[in-house]
Amino acid sequence: MYKIAVAGTGYVGLVAGVCFAEVGHQVTCVDIDEKKVDLMKSGVSPIYEAGLEELMQMNYAAGRIEYTTDYKQAYRDADAIFIGVGTPEQPDGSANLSYIATVARQIAENIEKDCLVVVKSTVPVGTNDKVEQFIQDFLVNDVKVEVASNPEFLAQGSAVHDTLYAERIIIGTESKWAEGLLKKIYEPFHLPIVAVNRRSAEMIKYASNDFLALKISYMNDIANLCELVGADIQDVARGMSFDERIGSKFLNAGIGYGGSCFPKDTKALEYIAKQNGYELKTVKAAIDVNKDQKTLLYKKASKRLITFNGLKVAVLGLTFKPGTDDLREAPSLDNVPLLLEQGADIYAYDPVGAENFAKLYPQGKNGKGSITYVGNVEEALEEANVCFVFTEWGEIKAVTPADYKKLMRTPLVFDGRNLYGVYVMGEAGVEYHSVGRQTSAAGRSRNQSEEPVKDETKLQSIGS
Repeated sequence: MYKIAVAGTGYVGLVAGVCFAEVGHQVTCVDIDEKKVDLMKSGVSPIYEAGLEELMQMNYAAGRIEYTTDYKQAYRDADAIFIGVGTPEQPDGSANLSYIATVARQIAENIEKDCLVVVKSTVPVGTNDKVEQFIQDFLVNDVKVEVASNPEFLAQGSAVHDTLYAERIIIGTESKWAEGLLKKIYEPFHLPIVAVNRRSAEMIKYASNDFLALKISYMNDIANLCELVGADIQDVARGMSFDERIGSKFLNAGIGYGGSCFPKDTKALEYIAKQNGYELKTVKAAIDVNKDQKTLLYKKASKRLITFNGLKVAVLGLTFKPGTDDLREAPSLDNVPLLLEQGADIYAYDPVGAENFAKLYPQGKNGKGSITYVGNVEEALEEANVCFVFTEWGEIKAVTPADYKKLMRTPLVFDGRNLYGVYVMGEAGVEYHSVGRQTSAAGRSRNQSEEPVKDETKLQSIGS
Protein backbone atom coordinates (compact mmCIF):
# COMPACT_ATOMS: atom_id res chain seq x y z
CA MET A 1 0.00 0.00 0.00
CA TYR A 2 1.13 3.54 -0.71
CA LYS A 3 1.38 6.83 1.12
CA ILE A 4 -0.88 9.25 -0.71
CA ALA A 5 -1.51 12.96 -0.28
CA VAL A 6 -4.59 14.61 -1.78
CA ALA A 7 -4.66 18.35 -2.41
CA GLY A 8 -8.17 19.78 -2.12
CA THR A 9 -11.18 18.38 -0.29
CA GLY A 10 -14.06 19.19 -2.61
CA TYR A 11 -16.12 16.59 -4.46
CA VAL A 12 -13.11 15.32 -6.39
CA GLY A 13 -10.39 15.42 -3.74
CA LEU A 14 -12.30 14.33 -0.66
CA VAL A 15 -14.12 11.45 -2.36
CA ALA A 16 -10.88 10.24 -3.96
CA GLY A 17 -8.99 10.44 -0.68
CA VAL A 18 -11.63 8.58 1.30
CA CYS A 19 -11.90 5.87 -1.35
CA PHE A 20 -8.11 5.43 -1.48
CA ALA A 21 -8.18 4.94 2.29
CA GLU A 22 -11.08 2.53 1.98
CA VAL A 23 -9.00 0.18 -0.19
CA GLY A 24 -6.08 0.31 2.24
CA HIS A 25 -3.78 3.21 1.29
CA GLN A 26 -2.46 5.69 3.88
CA VAL A 27 -4.03 9.03 2.94
CA THR A 28 -3.52 12.64 3.98
CA CYS A 29 -6.08 15.15 2.70
CA VAL A 30 -4.84 18.74 2.51
CA ASP A 31 -6.96 21.87 2.58
CA ILE A 32 -6.16 25.53 3.37
CA ASP A 33 -9.39 26.03 5.35
CA GLU A 34 -8.73 25.23 9.03
CA LYS A 35 -12.43 25.18 9.93
CA LYS A 36 -13.09 22.70 7.15
CA VAL A 37 -10.21 20.51 8.33
CA ASP A 38 -11.50 20.55 11.91
CA LEU A 39 -14.95 19.63 10.62
CA MET A 40 -13.58 16.63 8.75
CA LYS A 41 -11.52 15.53 11.74
CA SER A 42 -14.75 15.44 13.75
CA GLY A 43 -16.23 13.06 11.19
CA VAL A 44 -18.47 15.58 9.46
CA SER A 45 -18.37 15.89 5.68
CA PRO A 46 -18.29 19.46 4.31
CA ILE A 47 -20.29 18.29 1.30
CA TYR A 48 -23.55 16.37 1.06
CA GLU A 49 -22.77 13.04 -0.57
CA ALA A 50 -24.42 9.68 0.10
CA GLY A 51 -22.21 7.27 2.04
CA LEU A 52 -19.23 9.62 2.28
CA GLU A 53 -19.49 10.59 5.94
CA GLU A 54 -19.71 6.98 7.08
CA LEU A 55 -16.53 6.07 5.17
CA MET A 56 -14.78 9.16 6.53
CA GLN A 57 -15.52 8.12 10.09
CA MET A 58 -14.59 4.45 9.59
CA ASN A 59 -11.26 5.15 7.89
CA TYR A 60 -10.34 7.95 10.30
CA ALA A 61 -10.96 5.63 13.23
CA ALA A 62 -8.83 2.97 11.53
CA GLY A 63 -5.97 5.46 11.09
CA ARG A 64 -5.96 5.24 7.30
CA ILE A 65 -6.89 8.88 6.64
CA GLU A 66 -6.06 12.23 8.20
CA TYR A 67 -6.85 15.85 7.41
CA THR A 68 -4.46 18.77 7.66
CA THR A 69 -3.54 22.28 6.53
CA ASP A 70 0.16 21.39 6.80
CA TYR A 71 0.91 20.73 3.13
CA LYS A 72 4.68 20.73 3.75
CA GLN A 73 4.45 17.67 5.98
CA ALA A 74 1.85 15.99 3.77
CA TYR A 75 3.86 16.33 0.56
CA ARG A 76 7.33 15.71 2.00
CA ASP A 77 7.44 11.92 1.80
CA ALA A 78 4.34 11.00 -0.22
CA ASP A 79 4.64 8.29 -2.86
CA ALA A 80 1.96 10.04 -4.91
CA ILE A 81 0.19 13.38 -4.64
CA PHE A 82 -3.24 13.71 -6.22
CA ILE A 83 -4.38 17.22 -7.14
CA GLY A 84 -8.15 17.67 -6.85
CA VAL A 85 -8.52 21.45 -6.55
CA GLY A 86 -11.05 23.50 -8.49
CA THR A 87 -10.58 24.80 -12.02
CA PRO A 88 -13.47 27.29 -12.15
CA GLU A 89 -14.75 28.84 -15.32
CA GLN A 90 -13.43 32.29 -16.22
CA PRO A 91 -15.53 34.94 -18.01
CA ASP A 92 -14.16 33.93 -21.42
CA GLY A 93 -14.99 30.25 -20.83
CA SER A 94 -11.41 29.16 -20.13
CA ALA A 95 -10.42 27.25 -17.01
CA ASN A 96 -8.80 29.07 -14.10
CA LEU A 97 -5.62 27.12 -13.34
CA SER A 98 -4.32 29.31 -10.51
CA TYR A 99 -5.18 26.74 -7.82
CA ILE A 100 -3.37 24.03 -9.78
CA ALA A 101 -0.31 26.27 -10.07
CA THR A 102 -0.28 27.03 -6.34
CA VAL A 103 -0.34 23.36 -5.40
CA ALA A 104 2.29 22.50 -8.05
CA ARG A 105 4.70 25.04 -6.59
CA GLN A 106 4.08 23.83 -3.04
CA ILE A 107 4.84 20.29 -4.17
CA ALA A 108 8.04 21.35 -5.95
CA GLU A 109 9.34 23.19 -2.92
CA ASN A 110 8.62 20.45 -0.37
CA ILE A 111 8.94 16.91 -1.76
CA GLU A 112 11.99 15.05 -0.49
CA LYS A 113 11.65 11.72 -2.33
CA ASP A 114 10.75 10.44 -5.78
CA CYS A 115 7.09 11.24 -6.32
CA LEU A 116 4.30 10.89 -8.85
CA VAL A 117 2.02 13.93 -9.09
CA VAL A 118 -1.43 13.02 -10.40
CA VAL A 119 -3.84 15.65 -11.67
CA LYS A 120 -7.47 14.60 -11.11
CA SER A 121 -8.88 18.08 -11.70
CA THR A 122 -10.43 18.71 -15.09
CA VAL A 123 -7.86 20.71 -17.05
CA PRO A 124 -7.39 21.84 -20.68
CA VAL A 125 -5.43 19.55 -22.97
CA GLY A 126 -1.72 20.14 -22.47
CA THR A 127 -2.02 21.37 -18.88
CA ASN A 128 -0.26 18.35 -17.39
CA ASP A 129 2.77 19.07 -19.57
CA LYS A 130 2.87 22.60 -18.15
CA VAL A 131 2.38 21.36 -14.59
CA GLU A 132 5.35 19.01 -14.93
CA GLN A 133 7.55 21.80 -16.31
CA PHE A 134 6.32 24.17 -13.60
CA ILE A 135 7.29 21.69 -10.89
CA GLN A 136 10.71 21.19 -12.47
CA ASP A 137 11.22 24.96 -12.56
CA PHE A 138 10.66 25.26 -8.80
CA LEU A 139 12.03 21.90 -7.65
CA VAL A 140 14.23 22.30 -4.57
CA ASN A 141 15.55 18.79 -3.92
CA ASP A 142 17.24 16.38 -6.32
CA VAL A 143 14.37 13.93 -6.67
CA LYS A 144 12.49 12.29 -9.51
CA VAL A 145 9.05 13.70 -10.14
CA GLU A 146 6.61 13.05 -12.98
CA VAL A 147 3.06 14.20 -13.65
CA ALA A 148 0.19 11.93 -14.67
CA SER A 149 -3.39 12.64 -15.70
CA ASN A 150 -6.18 10.75 -13.95
CA PRO A 151 -9.51 12.47 -14.66
CA GLU A 152 -12.53 11.65 -12.50
CA PHE A 153 -15.90 10.50 -13.82
CA LEU A 154 -18.02 10.70 -10.70
CA ALA A 155 -21.54 12.09 -10.55
CA GLN A 156 -22.61 14.15 -7.56
CA GLY A 157 -25.08 12.18 -5.49
CA SER A 158 -23.38 8.88 -6.34
CA ALA A 159 -19.73 9.94 -6.15
CA VAL A 160 -18.57 7.27 -3.69
CA HIS A 161 -20.15 4.46 -5.68
CA ASP A 162 -18.84 5.93 -8.95
CA THR A 163 -15.31 5.91 -7.54
CA LEU A 164 -15.28 2.48 -5.90
CA TYR A 165 -17.16 0.80 -8.77
CA ALA A 166 -16.11 2.91 -11.75
CA GLU A 167 -16.71 1.61 -15.25
CA ARG A 168 -13.08 2.38 -16.03
CA ILE A 169 -10.03 4.20 -14.70
CA ILE A 170 -8.33 6.54 -17.16
CA ILE A 171 -4.63 7.15 -16.64
CA GLY A 172 -2.44 9.33 -18.83
CA THR A 173 1.33 9.02 -18.45
CA GLU A 174 4.54 9.63 -20.36
CA SER A 175 6.67 6.85 -18.85
CA LYS A 176 6.41 3.20 -17.87
CA TRP A 177 7.42 4.14 -14.31
CA ALA A 178 4.48 6.53 -13.91
CA GLU A 179 2.06 4.11 -15.58
CA GLY A 180 3.23 1.22 -13.42
CA LEU A 181 2.97 3.13 -10.15
CA LEU A 182 -0.51 4.45 -10.93
CA LYS A 183 -1.69 0.97 -11.90
CA LYS A 184 -0.40 -0.39 -8.59
CA ILE A 185 -2.22 2.36 -6.66
CA TYR A 186 -5.48 1.41 -8.38
CA GLU A 187 -4.90 -2.34 -8.21
CA PRO A 188 -6.98 -2.80 -5.00
CA PHE A 189 -10.04 -1.35 -6.77
CA HIS A 190 -10.08 -4.29 -9.25
CA LEU A 191 -11.36 -2.06 -12.05
CA PRO A 192 -10.58 -1.84 -15.79
CA ILE A 193 -7.73 0.58 -16.49
CA VAL A 194 -7.30 2.44 -19.77
CA ALA A 195 -3.71 3.66 -20.13
CA VAL A 196 -3.04 6.42 -22.67
CA ASN A 197 -0.76 9.44 -22.94
CA ARG A 198 -1.44 12.56 -20.88
CA ARG A 199 -3.09 14.64 -23.60
CA SER A 200 -5.41 11.83 -24.60
CA ALA A 201 -6.47 11.38 -20.97
CA GLU A 202 -7.22 15.09 -20.68
CA MET A 203 -9.28 14.97 -23.87
CA ILE A 204 -11.17 11.82 -22.80
CA LYS A 205 -12.57 13.75 -19.84
CA TYR A 206 -13.82 16.67 -21.91
CA ALA A 207 -15.04 14.49 -24.79
CA SER A 208 -17.03 12.26 -22.41
CA ASN A 209 -18.72 15.06 -20.49
CA ASP A 210 -19.46 17.09 -23.60
CA PHE A 211 -20.95 14.07 -25.36
CA LEU A 212 -23.43 13.64 -22.51
CA ALA A 213 -24.20 17.35 -22.57
CA LEU A 214 -24.82 17.09 -26.32
CA LYS A 215 -27.18 14.17 -25.76
CA ILE A 216 -29.16 16.11 -23.14
CA SER A 217 -29.38 19.25 -25.26
CA TYR A 218 -30.41 17.25 -28.32
CA MET A 219 -33.31 15.68 -26.43
CA ASN A 220 -34.37 19.07 -25.09
CA ASP A 221 -34.30 20.49 -28.61
CA ILE A 222 -36.44 17.58 -29.86
CA ALA A 223 -38.76 18.05 -26.86
CA ASN A 224 -39.39 21.67 -27.81
CA LEU A 225 -40.27 20.58 -31.33
CA CYS A 226 -42.53 17.82 -29.97
CA GLU A 227 -44.66 20.43 -28.24
CA LEU A 228 -45.11 22.30 -31.51
CA VAL A 229 -46.07 19.27 -33.60
CA GLY A 230 -48.11 17.35 -31.02
CA ALA A 231 -45.69 14.53 -30.26
CA ASP A 232 -44.79 13.29 -26.75
CA ILE A 233 -41.08 13.40 -25.89
CA GLN A 234 -41.35 10.56 -23.38
CA ASP A 235 -42.84 8.29 -26.04
CA VAL A 236 -40.13 9.41 -28.45
CA ALA A 237 -37.39 8.75 -25.88
CA ARG A 238 -38.81 5.33 -25.05
CA GLY A 239 -38.83 4.39 -28.73
CA MET A 240 -35.27 5.62 -29.19
CA SER A 241 -33.98 3.79 -26.12
CA PHE A 242 -34.43 0.33 -27.64
CA ASP A 243 -31.75 1.14 -30.21
CA GLU A 244 -28.53 -0.12 -28.61
CA ARG A 245 -26.56 2.46 -30.59
CA ILE A 246 -28.42 5.17 -28.67
CA GLY A 247 -29.10 3.52 -25.31
CA SER A 248 -31.54 4.55 -22.62
CA LYS A 249 -29.46 6.94 -20.51
CA PHE A 250 -29.58 10.72 -20.65
CA LEU A 251 -32.71 10.78 -22.81
CA ASN A 252 -34.89 12.63 -20.30
CA ALA A 253 -36.05 16.01 -21.52
CA GLY A 254 -36.17 18.81 -18.99
CA ILE A 255 -34.93 22.27 -18.14
CA GLY A 256 -31.29 21.74 -18.94
CA TYR A 257 -28.14 20.40 -17.35
CA GLY A 258 -26.36 22.03 -14.42
CA GLY A 259 -23.73 21.22 -11.85
CA SER A 260 -19.99 21.67 -11.71
CA CYS A 261 -19.06 19.70 -14.84
CA PHE A 262 -21.23 19.93 -17.94
CA PRO A 263 -21.66 23.74 -18.10
CA LYS A 264 -18.00 24.41 -17.33
CA ASP A 265 -16.58 21.65 -19.51
CA THR A 266 -18.61 22.48 -22.61
CA LYS A 267 -17.49 26.10 -22.44
CA ALA A 268 -13.89 25.10 -21.75
CA LEU A 269 -13.74 22.73 -24.73
CA GLU A 270 -15.29 25.38 -26.97
CA TYR A 271 -12.62 27.81 -25.75
CA ILE A 272 -9.83 25.28 -26.39
CA ALA A 273 -11.10 24.76 -29.92
CA LYS A 274 -11.19 28.51 -30.61
CA GLN A 275 -7.64 28.89 -29.28
CA ASN A 276 -6.58 26.31 -31.87
CA GLY A 277 -8.46 27.98 -34.71
CA TYR A 278 -11.33 25.48 -34.76
CA GLU A 279 -15.04 25.84 -34.11
CA LEU A 280 -16.84 23.02 -32.30
CA LYS A 281 -20.26 23.68 -33.79
CA THR A 282 -22.02 20.84 -32.00
CA VAL A 283 -20.73 21.85 -28.57
CA LYS A 284 -21.61 25.49 -29.22
CA ALA A 285 -25.17 24.40 -30.10
CA ALA A 286 -25.43 22.40 -26.87
CA ILE A 287 -24.40 25.45 -24.85
CA ASP A 288 -26.96 27.64 -26.60
CA VAL A 289 -29.80 25.13 -26.22
CA ASN A 290 -29.05 24.64 -22.53
CA LYS A 291 -28.98 28.37 -21.86
CA ASP A 292 -32.45 28.84 -23.37
CA GLN A 293 -33.85 25.70 -21.73
CA LYS A 294 -33.15 26.92 -18.19
CA THR A 295 -35.94 29.54 -18.29
CA LEU A 296 -38.39 27.58 -20.44
CA LEU A 297 -40.89 27.15 -17.60
CA TYR A 298 -40.73 30.80 -16.60
CA LYS A 299 -41.50 31.84 -20.16
CA LYS A 300 -44.44 29.43 -20.32
CA ALA A 301 -45.81 30.71 -17.03
CA SER A 302 -45.38 34.33 -18.10
CA LYS A 303 -47.57 33.67 -21.14
CA ARG A 304 -50.18 31.96 -18.98
CA LEU A 305 -50.36 34.57 -16.19
CA ILE A 306 -50.91 38.33 -16.25
CA THR A 307 -48.38 38.85 -13.46
CA PHE A 308 -46.50 37.12 -10.66
CA ASN A 309 -46.85 40.16 -8.42
CA GLY A 310 -48.43 39.20 -5.10
CA LEU A 311 -48.82 35.53 -6.06
CA LYS A 312 -47.71 32.71 -3.80
CA VAL A 313 -45.27 30.70 -5.93
CA ALA A 314 -44.20 27.25 -4.75
CA VAL A 315 -40.69 26.27 -5.84
CA LEU A 316 -39.93 22.57 -5.41
CA GLY A 317 -36.22 21.81 -5.64
CA LEU A 318 -33.28 24.21 -5.60
CA THR A 319 -30.21 22.05 -6.29
CA PHE A 320 -29.20 21.17 -9.84
CA LYS A 321 -30.03 17.49 -9.24
CA PRO A 322 -31.16 15.26 -6.36
CA GLY A 323 -28.63 13.73 -4.00
CA THR A 324 -26.46 16.82 -3.61
CA ASP A 325 -26.53 20.25 -1.97
CA ASP A 326 -24.68 21.76 -4.94
CA LEU A 327 -26.36 24.75 -6.58
CA ARG A 328 -23.87 25.38 -9.35
CA GLU A 329 -25.70 26.14 -12.60
CA ALA A 330 -28.99 24.96 -11.07
CA PRO A 331 -32.14 26.08 -12.97
CA SER A 332 -33.42 27.63 -9.75
CA LEU A 333 -30.66 30.23 -9.97
CA ASP A 334 -32.00 31.38 -13.34
CA ASN A 335 -35.68 31.35 -12.43
CA VAL A 336 -35.90 32.57 -8.84
CA PRO A 337 -34.38 36.01 -9.61
CA LEU A 338 -36.87 36.46 -12.47
CA LEU A 339 -39.77 35.57 -10.21
CA LEU A 340 -38.56 37.90 -7.45
CA GLU A 341 -38.14 40.73 -9.92
CA GLN A 342 -41.80 40.25 -10.88
CA GLY A 343 -42.89 40.50 -7.24
CA ALA A 344 -43.56 36.83 -6.51
CA ASP A 345 -43.83 35.58 -2.94
CA ILE A 346 -41.79 32.39 -3.21
CA TYR A 347 -42.14 29.46 -0.84
CA ALA A 348 -39.17 27.20 -1.57
CA TYR A 349 -38.56 23.62 -0.52
CA ASP A 350 -35.42 21.52 -0.94
CA PRO A 351 -34.43 18.73 1.46
CA VAL A 352 -30.74 19.75 1.59
CA GLY A 353 -30.16 22.79 -0.63
CA ALA A 354 -32.13 25.52 1.15
CA GLU A 355 -29.29 26.55 3.46
CA ASN A 356 -26.91 27.16 0.56
CA PHE A 357 -29.59 28.96 -1.45
CA ALA A 358 -30.36 31.23 1.50
CA LYS A 359 -26.77 32.48 1.37
CA LEU A 360 -27.60 33.95 -2.03
CA TYR A 361 -31.21 34.90 -1.36
CA PRO A 362 -31.82 35.39 2.38
CA GLN A 363 -35.27 34.62 3.72
CA GLY A 364 -37.62 37.58 3.57
CA LYS A 365 -37.87 40.50 1.20
CA ASN A 366 -35.70 40.25 -1.93
CA GLY A 367 -36.20 43.14 -4.32
CA LYS A 368 -39.84 43.36 -5.37
CA GLY A 369 -40.67 39.88 -4.09
CA SER A 370 -39.90 37.69 -1.11
CA ILE A 371 -38.69 34.18 -0.39
CA THR A 372 -39.58 31.84 2.46
CA TYR A 373 -37.84 28.52 3.01
CA VAL A 374 -40.13 25.76 4.25
CA GLY A 375 -39.50 22.34 5.75
CA ASN A 376 -41.86 20.25 3.63
CA VAL A 377 -43.62 20.18 0.29
CA GLU A 378 -47.07 20.64 1.79
CA GLU A 379 -46.15 23.97 3.33
CA ALA A 380 -44.83 25.20 -0.01
CA LEU A 381 -47.99 24.16 -1.86
CA GLU A 382 -50.55 25.33 0.71
CA GLU A 383 -52.75 27.98 -0.99
CA ALA A 384 -50.14 28.49 -3.75
CA ASN A 385 -51.22 30.11 -7.00
CA VAL A 386 -48.58 28.40 -9.11
CA CYS A 387 -45.90 25.74 -8.62
CA PHE A 388 -42.54 25.19 -10.33
CA VAL A 389 -40.75 21.82 -10.10
CA PHE A 390 -37.00 22.25 -10.66
CA THR A 391 -35.43 19.15 -9.01
CA GLU A 392 -36.68 15.55 -8.93
CA TRP A 393 -36.01 14.78 -5.28
CA GLY A 394 -37.79 11.68 -3.96
CA GLU A 395 -39.78 13.84 -1.54
CA ILE A 396 -41.06 15.86 -4.49
CA LYS A 397 -41.76 12.86 -6.71
CA ALA A 398 -43.88 11.46 -3.86
CA VAL A 399 -46.38 14.32 -4.22
CA THR A 400 -49.48 13.01 -5.98
CA PRO A 401 -51.64 14.83 -8.52
CA ALA A 402 -54.42 14.85 -5.93
CA ASP A 403 -52.09 16.65 -3.50
CA TYR A 404 -51.64 19.55 -5.91
CA LYS A 405 -55.39 19.80 -6.38
CA LYS A 406 -56.08 19.61 -2.65
CA LEU A 407 -53.37 21.95 -1.38
CA MET A 408 -53.03 24.67 -4.01
CA ARG A 409 -55.38 27.59 -4.33
CA THR A 410 -54.96 27.32 -8.09
CA PRO A 411 -53.64 23.92 -9.19
CA LEU A 412 -51.29 25.28 -11.85
CA VAL A 413 -48.03 23.29 -12.13
CA PHE A 414 -44.97 23.86 -14.32
CA ASP A 415 -42.85 20.72 -14.13
CA GLY A 416 -39.27 20.87 -15.43
CA ARG A 417 -38.62 17.16 -14.80
CA ASN A 418 -41.71 15.54 -16.36
CA LEU A 419 -42.56 13.68 -13.16
CA TYR A 420 -46.23 13.02 -13.93
CA GLY A 421 -48.38 11.65 -16.66
CA VAL A 422 -50.19 14.40 -18.54
CA TYR A 423 -53.58 12.72 -18.46
CA VAL A 424 -53.25 11.81 -14.76
CA MET A 425 -52.73 15.44 -13.82
CA GLY A 426 -55.61 16.53 -16.00
CA GLU A 427 -58.00 13.99 -14.51
CA ALA A 428 -56.96 15.14 -11.02
CA GLY A 429 -58.00 18.68 -11.89
CA VAL A 430 -54.50 20.11 -12.32
CA GLU A 431 -53.45 22.38 -15.16
CA TYR A 432 -50.11 20.83 -15.99
CA HIS A 433 -47.30 22.20 -18.14
CA SER A 434 -44.22 20.03 -18.70
CA VAL A 435 -41.42 19.72 -21.28
CA GLY A 436 -41.96 18.20 -24.71
CA ARG A 437 -45.56 17.17 -24.06
CA GLN A 438 -48.97 18.71 -24.47
CA THR A 439 -50.53 20.82 -21.74
CA SER A 440 -53.05 19.19 -19.46
CA ALA A 441 -56.10 21.35 -18.76
CA ALA A 442 -57.75 20.90 -15.38
CA GLY A 443 -60.38 18.19 -15.60
CA ARG A 444 -59.06 16.82 -18.86
CA SER A 445 -59.92 13.22 -19.64
CA ARG A 446 -57.54 10.83 -21.28
CA ASN A 447 -57.78 10.45 -25.03
CA GLN A 448 -57.85 6.94 -26.38
CA SER A 449 -54.36 7.41 -27.76
CA GLU A 450 -52.92 8.48 -24.41
CA GLU A 451 -51.24 5.97 -22.14
CA PRO A 452 -50.10 6.63 -18.59
CA VAL A 453 -46.38 7.08 -18.06
CA LYS A 454 -45.31 4.00 -16.15
CA ASP A 455 -42.43 4.00 -13.71
CA GLU A 456 -40.53 1.38 -15.68
CA THR A 457 -40.39 3.67 -18.70
CA LYS A 458 -38.73 6.46 -16.76
CA LEU A 459 -35.22 7.00 -18.06
CA GLN A 460 -32.12 7.94 -16.09
CA SER A 461 -32.13 11.36 -14.48
CA ILE A 462 -29.79 13.98 -15.82
CA GLY A 463 -26.59 14.38 -13.80
CA SER A 464 -22.87 15.15 -14.14
